[in-house]
Amino acid sequence: MNEHDLDVLDEIQRRVLWLATRIVDAANHDRDTGDGVKVGGHQASSASLVTAMTALWFAHLDAEDRVAVKPHASPVFHAIQYLLGNLDRSYLPRLRARGGLQSYPSRTKDPDEVDFSTGSVGLGAAAPLFAAVTRRYVDAHFGVRPHSRFVALIGDAELDEGNIWEAVADPATTGLGNVMWLVDFNRQSLDRVVPGIRIDQWRGQFEAAGWHVVEVKYGRRLAQAYARPGGAALRDWIDRMPNEQYQSLFGLAGPALRQQFLDGAPTGIAEFIADLTDEELAPLVTDLGGHDLQAMLDAYAQCDAVTDRPSVVFAYTVKGWGLPLAGNPRNHSALLSTDQIEVLRTAHGLTTATEWDRLDPASPAGIRAGARREALARMPRQRSLGVSVPETTGVRTHKPISTQEAFGRVLVELARDPQVAPYLVTTAPDVATSTNLAGFINKTGVFAPTERRSWSQDRMLRWTESPAGQHIELGISEMNLFLLLGQLGLSWDLSGQPLLPVGTVYDPFVLRGLDAFLYGTYSGSRFVVAGTPSGVTLAPEGGAHQSTITASVGLELPGVTFCEPAYATSLDWLLCDAFGQIAQGAAPAATAAPAEDGAYYFRLSTRPLDQTPFEAARGRLSDAVLRRQVVAGAYRLVDAHQAYPHLVDAPVVTLAASGAVLPEVLAAAAELADEGIAAHVVDVTSLDRLYRAWQRTLRQGVRTATVPSVPGALRAAFGDRTPLVTVHDAASHAMAWLGSALGVPAVPLGVDEFGQSGSVRELYELHDLLPGSIVNAALAALSLR
Repeated sequence: MNEHDLDVLDEIQRRVLWLATRIVDAANHDRDTGDGVKVGGHQASSASLVTAMTALWFAHLDAEDRVAVKPHASPVFHAIQYLLGNLDRSYLPRLRARGGLQSYPSRTKDPDEVDFSTGSVGLGAAAPLFAAVTRRYVDAHFGVRPHSRFVALIGDAELDEGNIWEAVADPATTGLGNVMWLVDFNRQSLDRVVPGIRIDQWRGQFEAAGWHVVEVKYGRRLAQAYARPGGAALRDWIDRMPNEQYQSLFGLAGPALRQQFLDGAPTGIAEFIADLTDEELAPLVTDLGGHDLQAMLDAYAQCDAVTDRPSVVFAYTVKGWGLPLAGNPRNHSALLSTDQIEVLRTAHGLTTATEWDRLDPASPAGIRAGARREALARMPRQRSLGVSVPETTGVRTHKPISTQEAFGRVLVELARDPQVAPYLVTTAPDVATSTNLAGFINKTGVFAPTERRSWSQDRMLRWTESPAGQHIELGISEMNLFLLLGQLGLSWDLSGQPLLPVGTVYDPFVLRGLDAFLYGTYSGSRFVVAGTPSGVTLAPEGGAHQSTITASVGLELPGVTFCEPAYATSLDWLLCDAFGQIAQGAAPAATAAPAEDGAYYFRLSTRPLDQTPFEAARGRLSDAVLRRQVVAGAYRLVDAHQAYPHLVDAPVVTLAASGAVLPEVLAAAAELADEGIAAHVVDVTSLDRLYRAWQRTLRQGVRTATVPSVPGALRAAFGDRTPLVTVHDAASHAMAWLGSALGVPAVPLGVDEFGQSGSVRELYELHDLLPGSIVNAALAALSLR
């Protein structure tokens, strides 16, 4: 790139720096929130990436490239989008305001197009890596897409996050030559200037994982100085200088800077810089490569040239570059004063009348911005898969079967459907066989970028690895599982191909990957995950493997529909419904009560259940009616009025339960009948859908000052409002709200302590889940009327 082009880019980057700084300033000083709470922002953290991001968007990226932006650099991203003409001016003063620019880049909430949500540090960095894994899969199965580079801009402090290294080390992420991470190596964290520099450690870790490492440490001024006689000593001194001492130089000027720079320097350094004036010395010794446009473009080109592995660029920068708070140890959340903003505005040749202007379209900088806007324009993507998922696979249930086993069978049946099968892709963190994916793997194979020879034969599991495989095996990392699921669920956008992603994990370890689970759903990703086995029903495994709060997590996670069916056919219907909604994009399936747009979490069990009670309900109701109620969240498994007609005038109670505890609940209903009490049994298949239906009616009543109605899903399953007992192999509060929703006395039973090893009966006794305890709870509920 010639000097003229660099001058144009420099003009652009200085406008980007101003706008990014002013965006934060306006949010804090121009807008009265009325609540006294600081709006905040990150002027210094934005400034450190201005050069790197200007070089990317105005000279390097193509339309098909996808970028994750460091959370604290979101003002830089929005400034760039504004200069490219992709963001309306009205948004610039509305950072962190309702309906305005988000605090951190958000796929679903920002007005300009964001590729990857960021905010929870470490996750946005790893997301492009797993998006590249997804692209490699899509290219192998559906034909090569236009070439994309997957880029992550991350802060050096993010490398303290463990999930970063889990992602880097996973075998599924090796060999991705279209990935580049750019580390904003400003050597400051939120609280301090970091003592010492860990570059050698990090370089070694990346190289050990097979990554290509590039360091951009010095700008052109220092590079030229190093080439002079005696320059090697200068370089050695700057390399050896304590980080805290070097960072302090940015806040100094004149003789004070020279004195600080020479403090502890070896003989000869003072003589080397003696012919430099104080005005010449400062820009020389603070000339970092991360703020040299040509150096950054050269680094990007080096990464492009390495196509057999991911690349990471360490760009040495200073936090607060170009601002009066550069290098200050406490500048992370510091704000320029209004006086400093005024000085900065004038220094950039702007006035209050022109400060928000775009680049003059007739100027060289404006012409480049216009050309880059056209070069980076993208075609609309199609979210809908355009295939019809059957309402049921007709999974057979002639004998007792667990929901985990039924889950595996449903997937195998869907893999036989010529419309659906090509789009199914499964993944698991080294638990594929123990979560019943073996049948699917036997039918579709395991994905690998190249054909791999199998050296052993297993009659039960054919682990055939090839580009045609449809299962992506991961190492033991639940974070990686949810990061990959999140990107597979966004493949319609990031790779131009909708998929039907499915993941499995031991249910207690959903919590290990919860941050990444939340990240995926916040980004609008759509996938199915099965947590199995679950609860204390996994009795011999003991408390460490017995999940109790995951039902509450599933219920409370936004963008997630939580399901916990007890019977194989209801699981079949719910799973087909979930795939159907994902395949249709944003449109809801006709059978679902609310319009849903997110992921699906199935909590499953290894306990085989007799399917006869469900078949009896199927005989009492038509398949169409029963399926509609199952998908809506609950149905009446036993209608006491029909099952016990001789108890027509008896007291009535309702026993509501989810999942593996249904046999005990049914036994309790029979015992209650023997004692002259009629007990309805309601199988709650999706607490989530019931809760949302209830909340919709409540909020409608609150907003319109009207009496809220009971939603249809609750009316159909519970009918008459009787005292209630809820039974759940999970924390008791997860179902306790049903009493409030129905306006009846309720006694919730569940698991509110850590479990231990034992038989199912022993542990159910310990947590009051046996029929006798349920009967006593029913009597207590009746007494509360």
